[in-house]
Amino acid sequence: MGGWRSVVCSFIPVLAPHRDMTHETDGTPKTFEALRESGVVAVMRGGEPDTVIDTADALVAGGVTAIEITADTDGASDLIAEVDASVPEAVVGAGTVLDSETARSCLLAGAEFVVSPSLHADVIETANRYGALVAPGVMTPTEAIRGREAGADLLKVFPASTVGPGHLSAIRGPLGDVPLMPTGGIDLENVEAYIEAGAICVGAGGSLVDYDAVERGEPESVTETAREFRDRIAAARG
Repeated sequence: MGGWRSVVCSFIPVLAPHRDMTHETDGTPKTFEALRESGVVAVMRGGEPDTVIDTADALVAGGVTAIEITADTDGASDLIAEVDASVPEAVVGAGTVLDSETARSCLLAGAEFVVSPSLHADVIETANRYGALVAPGVMTPTEAIRGREAGADLLKVFPASTVGPGHLSAIRGPLGDVPLMPTGGIDLENVEAYIEAGAICVGAGGSLVDYDAVERGEPESVTETAREFRDRIAAARG
């Protein structure tokens, strides 16, 4: 598409060109499809490494294969590498990424996608440079346009709980099929409404990720919640 080209990781940094609003992904169609297929990106913050790995395994058993390790977790880069190696069925990414150095560290550890709560051009640029999917946080149509023009593959609508599903429909009205991932306050009671409003996938943390259950020796409860999320998303997609 007019002037677009894939940006791949190389020894010579290459900056990504601006994207038009209709382009779905650049060099990351496989990751984009993996997140869409999962339906939910499990946001995992904190936790002991063994607990995080066991929880990720339980999530994958329930069909939620997209795992986001937040960068504010102690040893996040090492943990990304550990989860990636221990749970090969998972698509592992980094969340709460606020600067290019953090993005680079996580990507070198094996992160396949990068998520931010806000819009940071340097994070988008770095992810583009390494050929990874990037999802900055946005709230308004203006931010959505700026994010896509900067090179974002997916847009994290955050915090979704403050605006509700109708906000997604409102953004998509003038912008068409802009890919949105609402995050913040997503649970089993409202996930269908967000999917029906046009979300590609959703981000879910506390309503899905239960370290306590895993530490009690009850990972099956996490697996069951993951299955319920998947079932409701499938129903909403028809």
